[in-house]
Amino acid sequence: MSAETAPRVVVGVDGSAESLAALRWAAKYAAATGATVSALLSWHYPAAVGTAPVGHAPKEISGQVRMEMQETLDKAVTEVFGSPQPSGVRAEVVYGHPANTLVEASEHADLLVVGNRGHGAFRGMLVGSVSIHCVTNAVCPVVVVRGEDS
Repeated sequence: MSAETAPRVVVGVDGSAESLAALRWAAKYAAATGATVSALLSWHYPAAVGTAPVGHAPKEISGQVRMEMQETLDKAVTEVFGSPQPSGVRAEVVYGHPANTLVEASEHADLLVVGNRGHGAFRGMLVGSVSIHCVTNAVCPVVVVRGEDS
């Protein structure tokens, strides 16, 4: 199966244990089906520091934050897939709210995989708000991984 015809799996990654479980699940799925994996980490300007700019972050913080986010994503991908990264795996940092960027990515995916909650979760929630948003709005099927499997 060529990369052009291989199913595409998008995985939401934020460095949390739940997102690593989702990435591991996607890796197993890709190995079984020949799918490609796109690990996606998104970030946005925190509302606590003021109104977020539309469509982009201020240049003063964009470079530093993007570098930190890329390190987080690279660490997660290396932990799951090893190094060097397999050719069917792509890691990308994007600007935007995770729920919105994952739903947008689902438009060009065959499957979207997310953890049940991540860094932004309220304690005690069984499913995070990003997961719920993805399940109810994604264009493709969604898998919500609820922790490590045996």
